[in-house]
Amino acid sequence: MQENHAGVRTTGGEEAIAALRNALGADVVSLPAEFGNRQFADWSSTPAAIPVALVRPRTTDEVATALRICHQYRQSVVTQGGMTGHAGGACVLDGEIALSLERMNGIVEIDPVSATMTVLAGTPLQLVQEAAEQAGFMFALDLGARGSCTIGGNIATNAGGNRVIRYGMMRDQLLDVEAVLADGSVIGGQRKMIKNNTGYDLRNLLAGSEGTLAVITSAVLRLRAKPRAVSTAWCGMPDYDAVTTLLGRAQERLPAGVSAFEVMWPSYAGFIRQRMPELRAPLAGDHAYYVLIESCGADPERQDAAFEAFLADMLEAGVIVDAAIAQSESDAAAFWAIRDAPAEYPRLIPGRISFDISFAVAQAGEAAQRCDERLRARWPQATILVYGHLGDGNLHVVVQEPDWTKQTIADVKKVVYELTGEMGGSVSAEHGIGEEKLTLLALSRSPAELAAMKAIKLALDPYNLLNPGKVIAM
Repeated sequence: MQENHAGVRTTGGEEAIAALRNALGADVVSLPAEFGNRQFADWSSTPAAIPVALVRPRTTDEVATALRICHQYRQSVVTQGGMTGHAGGACVLDGEIALSLERMNGIVEIDPVSATMTVLAGTPLQLVQEAAEQAGFMFALDLGARGSCTIGGNIATNAGGNRVIRYGMMRDQLLDVEAVLADGSVIGGQRKMIKNNTGYDLRNLLAGSEGTLAVITSAVLRLRAKPRAVSTAWCGMPDYDAVTTLLGRAQERLPAGVSAFEVMWPSYAGFIRQRMPELRAPLAGDHAYYVLIESCGADPERQDAAFEAFLADMLEAGVIVDAAIAQSESDAAAFWAIRDAPAEYPRLIPGRISFDISFAVAQAGEAAQRCDERLRARWPQATILVYGHLGDGNLHVVVQEPDWTKQTIADVKKVVYELTGEMGGSVSAEHGIGEEKLTLLALSRSPAELAAMKAIKLALDPYNLLNPGKVIAM
């Protein structure tokens, strides 16, 4: 007998693994000696243990069988997708079984009349985007890890990314989710309606639950009309007030609205320019802020003229100091390559500490300034980079100093998260809570909210078998 992370007594892993191998076969259930060089940690710096077994189901029925057996033997399970998370949510803890959805990969159906796509949970985001494109639609979610991250992981973390300002988070792209509960029961998965007001919304409950409430196996995704015109510009800004002014006026005046509004502080832009000289700087000279603005619409001729006229007005008004408008798809891709450079962080800035926090848009500039000041007061030689999806208040802060100690890392995190709590921000804008932020959740959630989360967890997973030690402390 042993205890899992909730203190629930378990019967040990050997009987559970034997039962899993007997029911599903050695092709589905692997033992540690069969893992090879497989990694069980995500993109965060969270340490990961070696699982006692690896389950790679091919169907929802096999997932249900696996969870029924784990429920019977009180065996804890962590679900894994593309392993691109930043909060340790998919990292294996001691004594756990890893359940990978890598074999549940593919497009089940595209319904062009309903504008939906049904996909298996292990399908990479980029494959979904490409399938939508080929069908004449757009799948709105987009983020830098698109080639590796999977739809199940996107749902489980309620991923955000580059287009939240117009299309919303991952949960806003969902019409239904099929999932397997801790006891092996299967729920949802086939409904294509936008309007479905039939009681508690289990779809939205699972979005952002990080594998702690159920294992997501497939989803019905909402497709959007494919933009016929995409206008993109890189702008140099004089101050933060100008940044928020540009955002407000763009949302008000651009016929197609704003589909992306990415803001980069000079620390980030300068760092990328120095470390990745192959990326062409869109503007000459230095500016207080840089904005990548995108507008997607249906009328190319009208949109291009309106976009250029709007930026000209902003230049004349002094809101923008300088701007470069993409004249081709390759120009736009070059702009986005600068913003997507964090995918190169493992090479460019090893040993970094990354923060994913959010504030009201009006507060984000002050929050970034105060954060930078507090960090530099204690670590004046540190590299500090700030950028984010400012249209939705999301800031990314990256801090690195050679030869970190564990205590220094803890101190840096304390500075940033205490400021976030003081200003009423969120300790996780889009990357989730996982294991990394488990003790920080109370900075952004009230005691009553935490109690409600615990009650939901215990109702759906009374033995705390699904990803224990993540999201909510039990």
